[in-house]
Amino acid sequence: MPAPLSSLKILDFSTLLPGPFASMMLADLGAVVLRVESPTRPDLVRMLPTQIKGGSGTHETLNRSKLSIGLNLKHPDAVKIVQQLVNKYDIVLEQFRPGVMKRLGLDYEELRRHNPALIFCSLTGYGQTGVYRNRAGHDLNYLALSGVSNYSRRKNESPVPLGIQVADIAGGSYHVVMGILAAVVHRQQTGEGQSIDISMADAMFSMNVFEGANWLAGGPGAEPESTWLNGGTFYDYYQTQDGRWVSVSSLETQFFAALIHAMELPETLLQTSLTDLEAQKMLKGILRKRFLERTWSEWESAFAYCDACVELVLEFPEAMEHQQFKDREMIKDVPVQDGSSRKQIASPFKFSACKPEYRHVGVELGKQTDIVLKELGYTLEQIKKLKNAGVCADNKTK
Repeated sequence: MPAPLSSLKILDFSTLLPGPFASMMLADLGAVVLRVESPTRPDLVRMLPTQIKGGSGTHETLNRSKLSIGLNLKHPDAVKIVQQLVNKYDIVLEQFRPGVMKRLGLDYEELRRHNPALIFCSLTGYGQTGVYRNRAGHDLNYLALSGVSNYSRRKNESPVPLGIQVADIAGGSYHVVMGILAAVVHRQQTGEGQSIDISMADAMFSMNVFEGANWLAGGPGAEPESTWLNGGTFYDYYQTQDGRWVSVSSLETQFFAALIHAMELPETLLQTSLTDLEAQKMLKGILRKRFLERTWSEWESAFAYCDACVELVLEFPEAMEHQQFKDREMIKDVPVQDGSSRKQIASPFKFSACKPEYRHVGVELGKQTDIVLKELGYTLEQIKKLKNAGVCADNKTK
C-alpha cells in the first residue's frame, strides 16, 4: 500500500531547519520532494558537527528520502529549468525573505503562468506583509515577540532558551504541512492552486491559547509563575537527592491523590486548592523537600506503576532506550547509498492502512541533477553545457 502522500510532488527551495523539517514530514508520508540547492552557497545544515564520517547527521535526517538538484538561480537558464519543473512538481516550498523569489523571476505570479494549479508556500519569520516583513529573526525572536517568552519563565529571572526550536518547528514546519495539505484538498475540490503565506511569528502568536483568550475576554494577563501551567501551582519540575529531575503534572483529583499516596505525604494535603496561590506555594515547598529525600531511581520505582502524571526527566540517550519509544518504533534504520543504514528518529504518524517511507538518508548536493534534467528532455550535451556555464552543479550521479 503506497504512503498517503505518494501523489504529491514538491519543489523545495528551503534551507536550515523549518522548511526542510516540513518537507521531511511530507517525504516520510510518501511525497516526492526535489530540493533545489545552490552549488555556491551550501546549506549550513550540511556543515553541522557530526560523528558520521563524510557528512552531517542532521542533514542526513532532515533531507532523507529527498532528491537534490543543484541550480544557480541567478542564471536565467536555471530559472527556465524551474519553470519547466513546476509542470511536474506542482507544489513549491520556499523560505527566502519576501521579494527574493520575485527578483529571481520565480514568484507565485510568474510560476502560475506555467502551471495555474500550482500551490506555492512561502515560509518566513514575519510573513509577506507587515512592518517586520523584511526583518531578520530566529526562533528565540518569534517566541519573544509573540509574548510567549515573558510568562514562560521564573519570577524575577530571565527566560531560558529551549533545547528545541519551538517556533521553527511547531510554528513553521507544522503549519507549512497543514497549509500545503489544506491547499491540496482545496485544489482537489476546485482545480485551483494558490499561494500560502506562513509566518513563524504569527504561528507562535496564535499559540497563546489560554493567555490570549483571557486577555481578549477582559481577564487578567499571565505573569511568570502565575497560572496552573506555568509554575503558579505544584505543576512543575522537582530535583531529586542525586541532582536529577522529575516532572509533576498531577492536576486532576485522582492523579493528585495518587501523587500524595506514592510520596507518602499527609492526606490533609489533598484539600489544597489549585486557586489558592499561597497554599500552592506551601505545597511546592513540601514536594521539593520530599523529592530531595530520595534518589532519581528510587522515585522511578515509586512511580513505576502509579498513574499520577509523574515522569522522570530523561537525557536523550535514556529517552532513546525507553521502552515506550521502542514499542512505538520511534527509531528506524534508514538506507545509505553504500548499502549500509543509519539510525534516525522516525515519523510520529501511525496509519492503519499504510506506513511512512524511509527511502534513503539525505544525499549530497545536486545528486540527481543529471537525472532530473534528462527527465525534462535535456540531452547529455546540453547538460554538459549548462554545467560549464555554471547553471547547475557538476555532481555526477553514482
